[in-house]
Amino acid sequence: MSLSEDYATMDDLHPIDIVETLAEHHAWEFDRVTEDQIAMAVEGQWRTYSLTLAWSPQDETLRLICTFEMEPPEDKVSGLYDVLNRCNDMVWTGAFTWWAEQKLMVWRYGLLLAGGQMVAPEQIDKLIASAVMASERFYPAFQMVAWGNETPAEAMKVAIAEAYGRA
Repeated sequence: MSLSEDYATMDDLHPIDIVETLAEHHAWEFDRVTEDQIAMAVEGQWRTYSLTLAWSPQDETLRLICTFEMEPPEDKVSGLYDVLNRCNDMVWTGAFTWWAEQKLMVWRYGLLLAGGQMVAPEQIDKLIASAVMASERFYPAFQMVAWGNETPAEAMKVAIAEAYGRA
């Protein structure tokens, strides 16, 4: 049975309602912050990721941010930006950014649902999985640059290798 079959009628279903149902299905910890926003914790191999999904009816966009804490030494920040740009060159479904003030690495993505489009549960499930997968894939590269004294180019070899052999 597909995820969509769990929803009898999707005509008036709010995108965050779908996210909440998926969080319950996966047994993720979550908090429905507002009608249009949900925060949850998703366990990965390297760490637990904080995800927030928010619906913006004004621009008809479902926004996702996936964050994890990073506190690199000040002298490593330029290398972190370098590896971050290299990571972003390798992905198509979102982008990393570094929020220095909050000490967070952030994966961001916006799903545009213009014209009253409905989002399918499978799309949201894939969106969340892609965010966690990208974070898992590149987490070692970020760590190697920040703490392992590796160059961004060397660190990316690990990220490239991590893309193979995992399901």
